[in-house]
Amino acid sequence: MAAVVGIDDLRRPGGYAAQVLAVAACYYAAARLGLLRELSVEGAVVTPIWPPTGVAVAALLILGLGCWPGITIGAFFAVLSLTTFRLDVLGTLAGQTLAPVCAVLLLRRARFHTDLGRLRDGIALVFLGALTATLISTTVGVGLLVLMDRLDAHSFWPVWLAWWVGDAMGVLLITPLLLLLHRARWPPPLGRWQEATALAVVTCAVVPVAVYSSVSMLFLVYPLLIWAALRFQLVGGVLCALLMSVLATVAATDGAGGFAGLSRIEVMAKLQAFNGTMALTALLLSALITEQRNTRSSVEKACQELVEVLEHLTAGETPRPRAQPDTGGADGADEPPWPTAPP
Repeated sequence: MAAVVGIDDLRRPGGYAAQVLAVAACYYAAARLGLLRELSVEGAVVTPIWPPTGVAVAALLILGLGCWPGITIGAFFAVLSLTTFRLDVLGTLAGQTLAPVCAVLLLRRARFHTDLGRLRDGIALVFLGALTATLISTTVGVGLLVLMDRLDAHSFWPVWLAWWVGDAMGVLLITPLLLLLHRARWPPPLGRWQEATALAVVTCAVVPVAVYSSVSMLFLVYPLLIWAALRFQLVGGVLCALLMSVLATVAATDGAGGFAGLSRIEVMAKLQAFNGTMALTALLLSALITEQRNTRSSVEKACQELVEVLEHLTAGETPRPRAQPDTGGADGADEPPWPTAPP
């Protein structure tokens, strides 16, 4: 369906240009949001969460691969907001564009469904879209920094790991949210709104305490994450994971709470381990529960259809048994059940 929508828009006058500009604007806005919180690793500035990568993957899945120039344009203005234009910027733009395109191609190869209604969809998004495709942009970006003597060679791997995890987190947290918003029904159903309100209140009360407490209490967020995934599937799990990741990132960049007194490398390692495990838990658990509920719904529907068929059959006339041929005897034992030829 996403590919069909993209093709239809390409045929409209000005539709393609509007798509490209919209993708570029969303990419640039997401980049500005991601740059609000930065960490320095080996002299290089990295972001713990890079939302533009998630925006790019979601845009290509929803609108089709034809909107890739919007990613390049958005990345170009995002880079220019940080530094002046140089030849290595072209390589960075190529890596930032190629990574989401490869992610979508890999997901299509795996028969990925944008509704994330199966466990295999969650696994594909994690390992193909987030962990594999982002290797391209990370390797190209950090490699160019080393080649242009803007980064020491011995700092390649720490910066590479921080860059890679930031891109992967953008896909894990932002892409599922945008896919759900694209397929959401408006206005949303208000069933279990009391439980949803209670979950939101408890989450907003517990997460800041767990993140900013001087005692390491980050583990307190996982029961809330499981509660959200069990009761509200992808919507609840992804929103909770995003809120927790944002608050943890703010605390880490401020050096507060459980991140106080740590070096920059330790802060990055602890933060990315926390964000990564939360995103994986929310996405995979939600996808598994959604798949089980869909399977149960399909089985119940099949059983209901079977009951209706049986009721229709039993409501009809019962067929009569076939009459036995008259053998002419009292009990049919003296005569054979078929006529015999004369001697």
